[in-house]
Amino acid sequence: AAALLALQVRLVMKAYSFIRENVPRVLSSVKDKASTVPVPRISQYLYFLFAPTLIYRDNYPRNPTIRWGYVATKFAQVLGSLFYAYYIFVRLCIPQFRNSSQETFNLRGLVLCIFNSILPGVLILFLVFFAFLHCWLNAFAEMLRFADRMFYK
Repeated sequence: AAALLALQVRLVMKAYSFIRENVPRVLSSVKDKASTVPVPRISQYLYFLFAPTLIYRDNYPRNPTIRWGYVATKFAQVLGSLFYAYYIFVRLCIPQFRNSSQETFNLRGLVLCIFNSILPGVLILFLVFFAFLHCWLNAFAEMLRFADRMFYK
């Protein structure tokens, strides 16, 4: 459910960016009574839907080739992150909660269980951010030949 919600939020943000960039152009051409209305092509919109950006442009800088070794490395890093997160769950999180489920409920045990889960939780959070925001999106950017990866510099 959370992944579906995140996908819907991303699509709403992309639709907003698309409308915000194109409506002023269309309105100004209608106001000037231009003979052609500058409407983007479907291929430009589809590329924008899959490109790792939230800012719509008609054209993005593109790399001339796809580096398949780089793509394979990024997907291997995603798999490595998933296996490492699984290891953290199995070794650090699950034993904490398994032990607490066999005892009677008390506030001290709950607080200890929560505090013992903070560090593994933060590690898993960092792994998720690294795997998705760095590895997954860079792999798809490379496959789409999207060259503008230094947006925030």
